[in-house]
Amino acid sequence: MSEDRKTIAVVLGTRPEAIKLAPVIRELQKDPERWNVKVIATAQHRDLLDRVLELFEIRADVDLDIMREDQDLYGVTEKALRGLGDSFRELEPDMVLVQGDTTSVFAGALAAFYQQIPVGHVEAGLRTEMRYSPFPEEINRHLTSVLADLHFAPTSRAAWNLRHEGHEDGSILITGNTVIDALLDVTSREEPSLPEGLDAEKTLILVTAHRRESFGAPLERAFGALARLAEMHPECQIVYPVHPNPKVRRAAEENLGASRNILLLEPMDYFPFVGLMKRSKLILTDSGGIQEEAPALGVPVLVLRSVTERPEAVHAGTVKLVGTDPQKILGEAERLLGDPVYHNRMAAASNPYGDGRASERIIAALSHFFFKTGRPANFTVNG
Repeated sequence: MSEDRKTIAVVLGTRPEAIKLAPVIRELQKDPERWNVKVIATAQHRDLLDRVLELFEIRADVDLDIMREDQDLYGVTEKALRGLGDSFRELEPDMVLVQGDTTSVFAGALAAFYQQIPVGHVEAGLRTEMRYSPFPEEINRHLTSVLADLHFAPTSRAAWNLRHEGHEDGSILITGNTVIDALLDVTSREEPSLPEGLDAEKTLILVTAHRRESFGAPLERAFGALARLAEMHPECQIVYPVHPNPKVRRAAEENLGASRNILLLEPMDYFPFVGLMKRSKLILTDSGGIQEEAPALGVPVLVLRSVTERPEAVHAGTVKLVGTDPQKILGEAERLLGDPVYHNRMAAASNPYGDGRASERIIAALSHFFFKTGRPANFTVNG
């Protein structure tokens, strides 16, 4: 092995982090002479994380297994920070890579900073400028940006946010979003089987909802709108893989469980979930990743939030913000179901999030950082 070989510690805690970091890990693993990759799983989401790692054939070198039932943000942060600090002392990485905006991301960046280890932040620069929306993600990503040495921004707008906050232009690279790399990988595989209970003859409406800021009345309002939509459209089937959070699960069962054409599922593996996205007429979600993935699949998205840190798809026309207002949810869903021209216009809108080469750009940037090789060109929507 080369004496110049660098150890890169990749921290992941949730399913979205694993999906978006899997292409980066696999790209690093292509060159073992240059990169010694160490995957550290905080397991902030235990089962969901494990199944993504299995899908992409990635093994965690360190598993902190921090999650406990009904654990609050204090517990997650304390366990992640302590466990990651101990792991970094043992592994002595040359850089720590984190992705996105979870508590594991912030804890990973802070633990690296305490040991003066450079931090690379994948999917950097997303902002709503509303500190409690989403909560706690908006503050997590601000704090991670302060600690990061390299910022891998998915879009030019995210890069602008970082420059506006005073980060040096030379530390920012527009890469596209690695979720498109992962999505293209998964969609190239054989079609997955349909989940039990899904009626292939009906029009599919896919739902995901789990954001903390929607807990309680907002989520119940949204679910009430979904129940009404199901009643109005018996030709449709609403499919909702329910997040494991007890508050989300309880609200879903109480508000949606009695509807005949609403199918409540257990959390799904990424592979069959992508299959459902491809089959969907429209998607209602508060997820960030789906706002990026659905445009690549040509599926319109109604976002169950009042603001989004991913405004590019809103501007492109493939995503609309409806919040948890029942009238807005029903109005936009009705229009997409009943107006083919309107639906096709949203479905055909351009995808601003990537070309499937984000991971290559990230590894090229790491090579420039450590070995002074040529810096990659920024990603642009048309190039």
